[in-house]
Amino acid sequence: MNSLGLNLILRMGCLCAKEIIMVNSRKYKVCEHLGDGGFSTVHLVEDVITHRKYAIKKIICHGSEDQQLAMKEVEYYKLIKHPNVIECIDSSYEGMADPIVNTTSEMLIVLPYYQKGTLANDLERRTRNCDYMSSMDILSIFLQICEGVKAFHESKPEPLAHRDLKTANILLSDDGTPIIMDLGSVTTARVQICGTQAARTLQDLAAERCSMPYRAPELFNVESYCMIDERTDIWSLGCILYALCYFKSPFDTVYERGDSVALAVISAHVTFPDGTPYNEDMQNLILSMLKVNPMERPYIYSVIESVHGVIIKLEDRV
Repeated sequence: MNSLGLNLILRMGCLCAKEIIMVNSRKYKVCEHLGDGGFSTVHLVEDVITHRKYAIKKIICHGSEDQQLAMKEVEYYKLIKHPNVIECIDSSYEGMADPIVNTTSEMLIVLPYYQKGTLANDLERRTRNCDYMSSMDILSIFLQICEGVKAFHESKPEPLAHRDLKTANILLSDDGTPIIMDLGSVTTARVQICGTQAARTLQDLAAERCSMPYRAPELFNVESYCMIDERTDIWSLGCILYALCYFKSPFDTVYERGDSVALAVISAHVTFPDGTPYNEDMQNLILSMLKVNPMERPYIYSVIESVHGVIIKLEDRV
């Protein structure tokens, strides 16, 4: 057999060896591994019939609490329908998690695949080229992200909070539309904390599910008697707007150095790099969201109104 024929057989063998994932009655061939979250794995897959590409999120559940969280995530995909929030195309659940007999269950969630990747990927590329976006482009993207967040905050019967908004959780469609993804941290927005045990539980949950450089100060040190509400997301939005301007969250450098992010966040000492093309209006918009006291932070409606105000000022200058 010549080398060409041997190579063809080897390639066919590799193709046949590709893992097949079944979700309900549909078969998907695994093309590549896209990434891992704290509780999940994401694969790029291809529908074996239509050859369309999708992302499949696989959540392994080790107990009843994991199962409930996975099922809640699917519920939230169905509940939040918005052009700037990722949709769930299909899902399936198999097995029964039981830590006593060491069995697990599995949730599979079929999601659209966005080949441009995430906003974080785009900002990394821009960092290398020192490629600043125009203020108008930034505000256009940010406004769409805010509209997506508003869909969570307006949810019925009660408001929801995403709780892990960050540039790595915002996908970009082919035309650059931002799409909020990863609803694994979504929860009831308004939580009344009564006692040290409840405070500790929420603080531990936030440590597991909310990324440090975008986490609101009230989630680093949860007070024993307080109300946590959807304005945790507003803090994260302030960090995202900062990153859109300067490529990283204001607390990313602290995190990368290994210094205390909690201390930096609680002190909220935010500085702006020199020599960048953004004026005081943009910086004030960022600072309006980065208030340590959540009661001083605006709700999403006010943020959207302020963004429109800055856009109008920019248009007047043109």
